[in-house]
Amino acid sequence: MTKSIFMVFAGACSYGILSTFVKLAYHEGYSIAEIAFLQAFLGMAILYLLRLFSKKNKTIATTTPTKSVWLALTLAGAALGMTSFVYYLSVQYIPASIAIVALMQFTWIGILLDWVFFRKTPTVLQLLSIALILTGTIMASGMLSGQTTGLSVKGIVYALASAFLYGIYIVVSSKIKTDVPMLTKSSVMMMGSAVLLFTINARELLTQSHFDTGLIKWVILLALFGTVIPPLLFSNGIPNIGAGYSAILMSAELPVAVICSQLILKEHIDFYQWLGILLILFSIIWMNRKKLQLQPS
Repeated sequence: MTKSIFMVFAGACSYGILSTFVKLAYHEGYSIAEIAFLQAFLGMAILYLLRLFSKKNKTIATTTPTKSVWLALTLAGAALGMTSFVYYLSVQYIPASIAIVALMQFTWIGILLDWVFFRKTPTVLQLLSIALILTGTIMASGMLSGQTTGLSVKGIVYALASAFLYGIYIVVSSKIKTDVPMLTKSSVMMMGSAVLLFTINARELLTQSHFDTGLIKWVILLALFGTVIPPLLFSNGIPNIGAGYSAILMSAELPVAVICSQLILKEHIDFYQWLGILLILFSIIWMNRKKLQLQPS
């Protein structure tokens, strides 16, 4: 149990450091097209290699997705790829600590999409949690201390768009019922992500990219911590501890991203922002408390 908890927590922390890596890569002159596409492509390659040599994967009768499942996984992967692309785009314009707060809005956007498209009415607990998340977001954004003055509207729109895309990805993924092995599922999704990112950035990648050791360094870090390590840890840890504990542990992405932006990028985080971050985390825990109570001991 302790090992599984650590796996889920470590996977969330891995996601949390991505925006700092991207910001540092920007400072060295690399573009969003290079970073996003190569992260997805390298992640896809690593996952396919792991799938090829995985003994566990071979013992599950080498399950091959049907055409409909393959298409659904590919589209889900494309949505995830666009989430990363738009999120990385946002940190070009606004601080990483603000971008991650905006991204966390996916927690209530997913509930809203379920309500609109699948008539799944939110509970009172969920509505109260959403109100707390929005309150925490206002505090965490720096609005109370005047730090939002001069922030790029474009950057904020991109960050909120990434939250919306992530909400779509989560809702779509939850509707895909499949017993396809994790490595097969992840590699197909990364293929969809890589294909879409290459398609929308083909001109820049073919004419303006500069591939060197510096770019390779950042791509390897982003692929490992954003594409390979979290899915592997989540797939092993989440089934053992359940959705309630997992949702709480995965919210660790928020404070880790903010701490990294403060320590490494030297972004200023004031007292009210930390209070807002804590309120968002509390809201996520509260929203999932029913799942936690139903969790078998």
